[in-house]
Amino acid sequence: MVKKAYSVEAKLACIEIKKVGKSNKVIMDAIGVKNASQVKTWWRWYQDDELYRFHQPVGNQYTYGKGMKQLSEVEQIRLQVDLLKSIRAW
Repeated sequence: MVKKAYSVEAKLACIEIKKVGKSNKVIMDAIGVKNASQVKTWWRWYQDDELYRFHQPVGNQYTYGKGMKQLSEVEQIRLQVDLLKSIRAW
């Protein structure tokens, strides 16, 4: 079984479609997501204001000191600003 890695743009598109009120099935068909639980996970991250998770690579967990914690504070803020700008552009 191969894990599918979705781009940040796909994740943001999912959030924007979900904000409009579309169902998970419609989102899955539009973006090509294979499992509804993935859409629910991204939505939960968005609602919990955990936007940094959209940059999280497959298999690496932040709880073990990987990912955003290794970046400097300036790089973390830059990533968050870029993400928020891309959300706003939708």
